[in-house]
Amino acid sequence: MSSLHTARFVVTGLSTIDSMQERIGSVSALRSAYREGSRTPVDQAERVLDGLAGRAGPPVWISTVPADRLRERARWLTRHGDPTLPLYGIPFAVKDNIDVAGMVTTAGCPDFGYQAAEDAPVVRRLLDAGALLVGKTNLDQFATGLTGARSPYGSCQSVFGGGLISGGSSSGSAVAVAAGQVSFALGTDTAGSGRVPAALNGIVGLKPTRGLLSTAGVVPACRSLDCVSVFATEVADAVDVLHAARGVSAADPWGRPLPAERVAARIPGTLRLGVPRAEDLDFFGDTGQQDRFEAGVQLLRTLVGSARPVPLAAFFAAGDLLYRGPWVAERLVALDGFLQSRPESVLAVTRAVLATGRRYDAVDAFRGRHRLRELRAQVDRLWQDVDVLVVPTVGTTFTLDEIAEDPIGRNLMLGRYTQFANLLDLAAMTVPNGFTAAGRPASLTLLGPPFSDTTLARLAAALTAGPPTGEPAVGTGPPPAETPPAPPPPAATVPAPRPAELLLAVVGRHLAGESRNGELLGHGATLVGAARTAPLYRLYRLDTADGEGLPGLVRVAPDGPAGQPIDVELWRLPRAAVGALLAGVPAPLSLGWLRLDDGRDVLGFLCEAYAAGPPAEDISATGGWRAYRRAAAQR
Repeated sequence: MSSLHTARFVVTGLSTIDSMQERIGSVSALRSAYREGSRTPVDQAERVLDGLAGRAGPPVWISTVPADRLRERARWLTRHGDPTLPLYGIPFAVKDNIDVAGMVTTAGCPDFGYQAAEDAPVVRRLLDAGALLVGKTNLDQFATGLTGARSPYGSCQSVFGGGLISGGSSSGSAVAVAAGQVSFALGTDTAGSGRVPAALNGIVGLKPTRGLLSTAGVVPACRSLDCVSVFATEVADAVDVLHAARGVSAADPWGRPLPAERVAARIPGTLRLGVPRAEDLDFFGDTGQQDRFEAGVQLLRTLVGSARPVPLAAFFAAGDLLYRGPWVAERLVALDGFLQSRPESVLAVTRAVLATGRRYDAVDAFRGRHRLRELRAQVDRLWQDVDVLVVPTVGTTFTLDEIAEDPIGRNLMLGRYTQFANLLDLAAMTVPNGFTAAGRPASLTLLGPPFSDTTLARLAAALTAGPPTGEPAVGTGPPPAETPPAPPPPAATVPAPRPAELLLAVVGRHLAGESRNGELLGHGATLVGAARTAPLYRLYRLDTADGEGLPGLVRVAPDGPAGQPIDVELWRLPRAAVGALLAGVPAPLSLGWLRLDDGRDVLGFLCEAYAAGPPAEDISATGGWRAYRRAAAQR
């Protein structure tokens, strides 16, 4: 492995990558372009197709939406779509173990492929949020591996070239984002597949708390551990996708809602950071990765309230259970029949990994569960002393040739700091952390207890925004390289952290684009996305002097008319602004707690029941204020 850590790393093909990033753009950049009218989804579809020309096949893409269908969707969005939808016109990709209606799901195995009858719920939510699906991406077969080198469709390289692996199993999704072919992509993450590819391609990888993103319609790896993950170039974009896509699905028994009290992120300066003890860290001889980790931790220390060393023994012991314990047998639940009947259809390395699951019996499974519970109890106690743990995403990097020399052993090295997360029920956010002296990409992962997702994201945003002195942000320095020097893809610009916030449900004239939305913006509110109430409400149009009308949302009484779900928008509002906003709310409206369809209770605009009588008009059947206004305009 000596050549791995002594040879200088030359970045290739960046002029192509740069031009593609300019052509596609981040979620926030496209949102601004649409709002300003300088671009439409139709324009964007053509840019996407230009970027795919000659590149739409393997190894990044397994299948793409036909050009005529992509254009048709873009035309519909341009003519009939709601520009205020959180992902309006934003191109995205889906890992090919996630179902998309009418497209074949291969899970990286052509003979396993089947045509999906319906969208996975997580895909459907993104489409409902206005996103523009481009296609399905390559992966390590059956999502088994962290290298990106286990696919019959070919092995993806990192966007930084030089034979560097892309990381897996969500290899194609990460490369499609890093190369600028899409603005964001879905992956999956059981052992680190939403984090390792992000690290090796210099982008953001969000691995949410298990269950926040539905895994219904996802080919299982380990059903009890699987997560859908998000790749993006900016932390804020990944969080926007998370909020648009999350929600409990009736088809998913593993789903969990994000508790209302955990939606608002904690301020980084209040956080207690856990830093691994030096004796627990192993960089496998890669001093460059070690130096970058120490530099990243030094910057993190300036952002948090305090930092202390923590032991990693319990984390590593839990991670060892994934491939050296009975959880590998869980991978056979969905695949054993196919493996038995079509062994020749499965790659030898994938078959070898899966076959180890047959070594375990029910006694081993319970023994493993008991051991994991002991380890989780140890880790749970750790969260009494720290709020966030920082670890390297990977201890070292490999080329495709080096992985071929030892595909299983080096795969385990890549998972050293990732494969324990889902077993221990942790949330995680991966961000770039500059480049080593040899030019290899480095990365940090922030870990926290379940439902700490938004707090991790806020700290990650502060970290990637850089120190206040004007020094380069983490991940933005160019990689050292032999002449001619080449910088990495441009780093995301992330807004500075915001003050303490809460989530506010908006139902009428404060909606984006409506007459009183400026009040929200003036108080520093930012749009999170669309949502619906639980079926407990009626919506009424109240008369106003200006003739525009005012919507009133009333919770139904147990003996009253049946309620129904009503469309709302969710906004992040600084807590300090609540009083000023309330002072401007006219009677009979008020702020109170309302129930969303995913079970959360959030602050929102409500109407006192006395105002629901005549002459108020019951407009509940339209489903929301915007739908009512559209219907009224056509009368």
